Amino acid sequence: MPEPKEVKAATNDVAIPDQAGPVPVAVVEGATVVEAGPAPGRPRSLWTDAWHDLRRKPSFVISALIILVLLVMAAFPGLFTSASPRAGDLSNFYLQEPQLTHFFSPEWLGYNQQGQSVYARMIYGTRASIIIGISVTAIVFVFGSLVGMLAGYFGGVLDTLLSRLTDIFMGIPFLLGTMVILVSFDTRTEWTVTFALAFLGWTTIARVMRGSVISVKQSDYVAAARSLGAGTWRILLRHILPNAIAPVIVVATIALGGYITSEAVLSYLGIGLSEPAISWGGDINRAQDQIRVAEHILLYPSILLSITILSFLMLGDAVRDALDPKLR
Repeated sequence: MPEPKEVKAATNDVAIPDQAGPVPVAVVEGATVVEAGPAPGRPRSLWTDAWHDLRRKPSFVISALIILVLLVMAAFPGLFTSASPRAGDLSNFYLQEPQLTHFFSPEWLGYNQQGQSVYARMIYGTRASIIIGISVTAIVFVFGSLVGMLAGYFGGVLDTLLSRLTDIFMGIPFLLGTMVILVSFDTRTEWTVTFALAFLGWTTIARVMRGSVISVKQSDYVAAARSLGAGTWRILLRHILPNAIAPVIVVATIALGGYITSEAVLSYLGIGLSEPAISWGGDINRAQDQIRVAEHILLYPSILLSITILSFLMLGDAVRDALDPKLR
């Protein structure tokens, strides 16, 4: 019987593409056998790539920091001012000029026609705008995504019914319809305005989700999951929803600034939040008659409102650029 051949345990440095460094190999009498090297790195997902891109965008960083400050301001207004936004002292009449050197004090930005601190009312007015904007966005995101996902996946009669329902709501002018709803309430709180805006604001999300689901459900991995016996809801939640949600997130992020704008417009027209609620739009409405003698009571709330809306729009644009592969 022939004796077994001796195996020479020799290692060479062989560079293999897509591997981190050289991989040891064994040579058996002239034959080269590659041993198992380190596993290649796991490919990054869409969300990982998006976060990697977002961190390097100045527009995202700046807008995210401003929004973070606004969220803290809405949650803890006492950290920014000790003055009461409703306490009025007629001795501090609106003709008194802002004391711009007294940073963050009640008289920093002057007083309005009722002797109330403009700065304090700006701080406390943040809460209503942020609560309404985020709440409306969350409601329309969930409801619109559900309607669009069901219509896009099942198709047929259900798609026809849901699509025609969406068209009916889209045919109603958004602000006009919201005004009609709000005038039927004697007292209009944050949640009343949220309901009115969400009732008519879900249609765009539904149409975007429907188109995204129709595109995703034709993918091979969805067909493979269906052939392996996966249930309908498992396919929807595990395969279709994670791959179809990206454009909906972009639309919802940009729409959030629009909902804050709508709340300010409604309050400016006197149909939004009612007293004693504090709103930037309501303060701007009351300040317009004194613009020639005390422009500061209109100027400063308008600037803060514009910064807030611009921050959410910048955030939405940055998220869109990061989640859309065609824009890279």
